[in-house]
Amino acid sequence: MIRKNSEYPLQPPRERGTGRAFAFALVMHALLGFFLYHGIQWQNSTPEGAEAELWTEVPDTAIPRPVPPPVPVPVAPAPPVRDEQADIALQEKKRQQQEAAREAQLAEQQRQQKLQAQQEAEAKRQQQLAAEQAAQLAAQKAAAAKQKQQQQQADKQKQQQLAEQQKQQQLKEQQLKEQQQEQQKQAEAEAQKKADAQKAAKAKAQADAAAQAKKLDAERRARLAQMQGLATGGTGSTTSDGLGKSGTGSGSGGTATSPGYSDKVRRAVRPNISWGGETSGLETVVSVRCSPTGTLLGATISRSSGNAAWDDAALRAVQRTDPMPQDINGKTPPSFLITLRPAG
Repeated sequence: MIRKNSEYPLQPPRERGTGRAFAFALVMHALLGFFLYHGIQWQNSTPEGAEAELWTEVPDTAIPRPVPPPVPVPVAPAPPVRDEQADIALQEKKRQQQEAAREAQLAEQQRQQKLQAQQEAEAKRQQQLAAEQAAQLAAQKAAAAKQKQQQQQADKQKQQQLAEQQKQQQLKEQQLKEQQQEQQKQAEAEAQKKADAQKAAKAKAQADAAAQAKKLDAERRARLAQMQGLATGGTGSTTSDGLGKSGTGSGSGGTATSPGYSDKVRRAVRPNISWGGETSGLETVVSVRCSPTGTLLGATISRSSGNAAWDDAALRAVQRTDPMPQDINGKTPPSFLITLRPAG
């Protein structure tokens, strides 16, 4: 920075070589005065007189005449130059030179002052520019700091929001998990309740079937006893095994059945047979147990065909036929055999 002090006037900076230039100017002025002085003195010197002789051609005469001597012609001396005018001219020239030197010095001083003013203006402008740049830099730093602080606050808020969202998500997941567990428990309880109900119904059905089977067995035995009594008391002896033969999909009862019951069983089982393999030589006998209402209580392979795949297909077809058809008396036989062959 440039320190300004009003106690000292503004002075142009001293340049190097000023004294040497001034001495050189003095020498040149002295030489110029010397040559001017000697030039004026040379013009003021009185010229020396000159003599001349004139000769004329002498005529060729017999008597020579004496020739008069030539009269010297005086040469007018040049008018002398007055020393006062030379001094005045020299002084005027010196004055002009001094004025020119003063004007040159004044111009140099003005140039130096102008240069100094320009330098001061440039320094002031540089100072102002530096101050503006410093202020701009400070403003930029403040803006950057403020932006950084805002960014930090925004990041903090974002992290808080993210943590809150994660907390809410965890709470929702926990609630959903609890709901799923509750639903699963309810479903298990309902399934268990349903299974217990089915088990109780199945047990009841089995008990009813057992009771009905016992009743039917007692009735069958009574009928057989009656028939045996009739046969013994009537004509000869008659045997009947109570079995009916059938074709594909037909059934033969373990108990007495009506003649058309086997056709009912065949029509009920045949649509449930799903088989795409070979058909020749396959015959499977399935043992079936049913309740009087036709509910299938059990089905097992009584005699295999030798082809496990066909046996499984036949057993599945019987299991899908639930309930079994009822006989003409409105009841399903408690047990009977079904002989199944693939349609070919």
